[in-house]
Amino acid sequence: MTIPLRLTDRKRRAILDAAADQFRAQGFDAASVDGIAALAQVSKRTVYNHFPSKEELFAETVMEMFERNAGLVELDYSRERGLREQLIDLMMLKMRTLADRDFVDLARVAVGEAIHAPERALPLLARLGEREEGVTAWIRAAQRDGRLKPGDPLFASTMLQGQIKSFAFWPQVAFGAAPLPAAQQAQVVEAAVSMFLAYFAVDAAA
Repeated sequence: MTIPLRLTDRKRRAILDAAADQFRAQGFDAASVDGIAALAQVSKRTVYNHFPSKEELFAETVMEMFERNAGLVELDYSRERGLREQLIDLMMLKMRTLADRDFVDLARVAVGEAIHAPERALPLLARLGEREEGVTAWIRAAQRDGRLKPGDPLFASTMLQGQIKSFAFWPQVAFGAAPLPAAQQAQVVEAAVSMFLAYFAVDAAA
């Protein structure tokens, strides 16, 4: 049975949803707390009761969107399945999150802030870096099982996902490119996984 949210939680949810809409549509500087409050149908004071500043509201909005998408990239490591098969499944999940237009739009605002106001964006990027994503956790488990070479799992995860993002994230964020069609998604994933295993797998036939 789903437990209904308390009124204060419903208001916080409405504020975050409204903030995501406003930041995606207008960017950080143009979005206003007044506009966010009106869209959320709460008072400006209520917004500040939940979030002490527009900067903090922006940070929480980005963090929540990141965690919502990161939560979709979850695949428990299995020693009974081949590494290639598992990694392809995992990277296709990643592709699905990167194709989310709301996520891409908000990421574009966050990247813009990192360029124009690094003092505001860098603490947010540090918070994002503290989250262990599903891909990193999967690699850590495969290393413990002796099927991937030992080393920093975050480094290995960044290498793998960087190849995916170079086709299916950064062109969309920086240049407004369309999401990759399904056939090209599969091609990119297959190539990225093959290169990853060629370097990191203990058994090249994994």
